[in-house]
Amino acid sequence: MINRMARIEGHAHAVRDMLEADRDCPEILLQLAAVRSALDKVARLVFEDHMDSCILDAVESGDAEAKIAEIKAAFARYFVP
Repeated sequence: MINRMARIEGHAHAVRDMLEADRDCPEILLQLAAVRSALDKVARLVFEDHMDSCILDAVESGDAEAKIAEIKAAFARYFVP
């Protein structure tokens, strides 16, 4: 995930450079879509890691309801329309 975030940072910087260079809007939007897609992939990995570790541990310790509520709240914030 760290490597993916480093690439995303590079792409975001490239988008800023494109804006400063007054590149065509379709090119900028294409790059922004790529950044958004990459962020969504990292979010999916974070979610999967959370399910594999935190939720599993919470189920085993009997604290699953609180952890499930926590991830639902995080999802609600991430997927705001």
